[in-house]
Amino acid sequence: MSILDVNDVQFSYGEKRVLEEISFAAEKNTILSILGPNGVGKTTLLKCICGLHRPERGSIEVDGTDILKLNAREMAKNIAYVPQKSAATRTTVFDSVLIGRRPHIDWTTTEEDMEIAWRSMESLGLQDKSLEYVDEISGGEFQKVQIARAITQEPKILILDEPSNNLDIANQHMTMRMVEHVVRQHGLCTVMTMHDINLATYYSDRFMFVKNGHIVAYGGSEVIAPETIRDVYGIEVDVIQHKGQAIVVPLKEQPNLDDLTLPGVGGHGHTE
Repeated sequence: MSILDVNDVQFSYGEKRVLEEISFAAEKNTILSILGPNGVGKTTLLKCICGLHRPERGSIEVDGTDILKLNAREMAKNIAYVPQKSAATRTTVFDSVLIGRRPHIDWTTTEEDMEIAWRSMESLGLQDKSLEYVDEISGGEFQKVQIARAITQEPKILILDEPSNNLDIANQHMTMRMVEHVVRQHGLCTVMTMHDINLATYYSDRFMFVKNGHIVAYGGSEVIAPETIRDVYGIEVDVIQHKGQAIVVPLKEQPNLDDLTLPGVGGHGHTE
């Protein structure tokens, strides 16, 4: 049974339509990767799901509740959002993670709030960094802090915008293993945008390809197909199986670049 239901969502920036008739469902204990080139509406869709943008049309339900009718505090109890870019502040790692309890705090922080924050840090291996300042730790550690803070919210849905962005290959896999561990441990429904298809196929359960604000394909590993990738990205690839894992391999011989019109290229305004 699905915990997240997105129904016929439409969104525009001014006169520019960015999302059109977006509908899908996602279940608990599932990682869904949204794939597609820059500028096709991936981040905009995430912001609609977590309430930062209000769709012109459609509904978004979490466990049967229309989140567009919730106030900010109730929204935060249901959905946690980790943006692609976030500024590091002059706070300790522990205090930064503890901020995730804000939607649950009435008057003052309780012992339970601090225990939940500490457990989130332990699950991500941050306990030894608790007294260090966030603006002094590494990029990979900062990514951990943001995810730990989101987990501390105890949400039903975890939204991640490019969680592996600006990380080297070792930290990419470390971060994705961490996300996978957190999802399985807490039974979360996780929706994330990804640029690296192979990284997505390795760690995700479901895949959604988006082009020009529309869903081109949605499903399991069966949608990781050469024709889908050709349609969405405009490149020719092979999809091979290695130890049960689909791997996308771009072909050396590609169509003439002069004949290609890549989605999202040459447009104007905020379309991500």
